[in-house]
Amino acid sequence: MIRMKTCAGFFRGLFVVMCTSVFLQAQDVYISIPLANIINRAEYSTVENVLYASHQKWRESGKELINPTFTSISSSVFRHRTENGLTLPADVLQFRLKRIRGKDAPFHHKDTWPGFKVFSSSPQTWYEPVHKVHYKGNVDFTFRIPATQFTSNVFLAGDYAMEITHNYTGSYEESFTPERFFVVLSIPGDILWQTATPSKYIEITSLNDFRTSSTKMLGDLGKAEIGHTVDFNLLAKAASASIGYTSSKGVSGRRDLSAIRLGGTHPSLKTQSLAATWKNYSAAPLKVSPGNRQNFILQLSVAAADLRNQFFEAGTYTFQLNLDAKSIDNSVSASQNTDVIIEVPPLSEIVIPASGQSVNFDFNTMTHYRDGQSKVMPRQIRLSNNENFELYVKSATSYFKKAGIQSDVAAQTLQIGVDGHPLNVPLSVTPQKIILNGTPVLDQELDIKYTIPSTSARDLVSKEKTTYSIDVIYSFTAL
Repeated sequence: MIRMKTCAGFFRGLFVVMCTSVFLQAQDVYISIPLANIINRAEYSTVENVLYASHQKWRESGKELINPTFTSISSSVFRHRTENGLTLPADVLQFRLKRIRGKDAPFHHKDTWPGFKVFSSSPQTWYEPVHKVHYKGNVDFTFRIPATQFTSNVFLAGDYAMEITHNYTGSYEESFTPERFFVVLSIPGDILWQTATPSKYIEITSLNDFRTSSTKMLGDLGKAEIGHTVDFNLLAKAASASIGYTSSKGVSGRRDLSAIRLGGTHPSLKTQSLAATWKNYSAAPLKVSPGNRQNFILQLSVAAADLRNQFFEAGTYTFQLNLDAKSIDNSVSASQNTDVIIEVPPLSEIVIPASGQSVNFDFNTMTHYRDGQSKVMPRQIRLSNNENFELYVKSATSYFKKAGIQSDVAAQTLQIGVDGHPLNVPLSVTPQKIILNGTPVLDQELDIKYTIPSTSARDLVSKEKTTYSIDVIYSFTAL
């Protein structure tokens, strides 16, 4: 029996010593900050266990109770544990006593319960007791990061730590454990697109766009905003190796993807051609900056020559743009896709310069009446049409006019054609083809041939000697 008592006493004592040693060990207070609070700049609050009270009384000095305090013993800032020189200011985190052994503060009438404090190298009081007694058990604190701190500071992924001690240490009965600990702000590594552009519609509505000699800005994809706690590169590619094309008549085809160039307004972004494989569009990584957001506008452009060669024909051009914001160590990324639609409507234009708006035939010799006459007007017409076409000519009236009044000289007295082309048609109020199966052209200049054949010229012998005129009209018909 004596042995049993002694043994029981030994184990009971050993148990007490082991339990006490657990509370004497240092423990870090980890405050894991959700990415959503960082990126959305929303106040964050959490309750964490910090200390353990192995007693139920406050210390006394003379007849005064000692207010418990916290003091930073490492520095006045939170230091990143792996990135040398990277810190967060102490005021990024506020603390306030929440409860002891599950009982919310304040514990007794007339005790003072201080508001939120900030860790400092000078002691910070976290409770001002008037009554000697409190509770025994876990001491929990509320930690708060105001929204303004997320706006003004850089929260880089990793752990920021500050070592803290307090004034209730030592071998006194009235003590808290552990004697010192680290408060650690743990930042997750992640990237998140704050905006999305699921589709982008671009329309090219003027032939002048194809006449430019400078790069054509097709359009932008709107404001891009990316929240992140790691430095990243912006990668991009197209989902297909070429651009899909459907003509205005429903005929399918493909276009060269490399004609499209992607760039952005951020100084770290560079402009380069698209490809079907991933390319890095960052000249330098986009760094985490105060507020943990990057804002820029992505832009699509095409060189002047590529615009004319690849996008001149009327129709719809489509491709899918794939974007990926990827951390420089490739551990995390965020992607989004944009369907790009470029619409080019049918565009056509016939221009006759001022110098070519009048064609004169003089009949003042017998040869003119006997053999007829022909005149070629160099570059009289400049054509632009982004569809297959036919060129027509007609007259405004069936007869030439004399002093503004209809004469008896028929319109078909005059024949018109394009020099070098086989068609040469008599003029009529009914449109006549002078170019068949024309392919899309931009600013093509044509020499127009006007002919009064000998048979028609001889009929003019009997006509009154005066001036006759008629208006000639050129037009397109799309194929």
